[in-house]
Amino acid sequence: VQLVESGGGSVQAGGSLRLSCAASKYTYSRCMGWFRQAPGKEREGVVVRTSGGGATYYADSVKGRFIISGDNANHILYLQMNSLTPEDTGMYHCASDRVYFGLLPRYNYWGQGTQVTVS
Repeated sequence: VQLVESGGGSVQAGGSLRLSCAASKYTYSRCMGWFRQAPGKEREGVVVRTSGGGATYYADSVKGRFIISGDNANHILYLQMNSLTPEDTGMYHCASDRVYFGLLPRYNYWGQGTQVTVS
């Protein structure tokens, strides 16, 4: 299982970024989600989707600002992040598993992450 994130960077508050997570066809069909971890804090779920993208669940802190989507042909999971605030700063990871754990960071497969810094 290989998950490769990209798209992070530095942005001013109020700005936007789009993160990408490239996966294999098999991995993309399973439960997938985005998590983040700020320095000194525990990893937290941002948004997750069930296998095949049947349902999605967002953390309250990002509802109305972040949108998860996917490119089914190329097996890429996206996270569109709008109206960013400094509280959104952290390392963002893509995760996957055949089991759905909701927003709990119990997924068994993780990417290396991409850094997002909002100032």
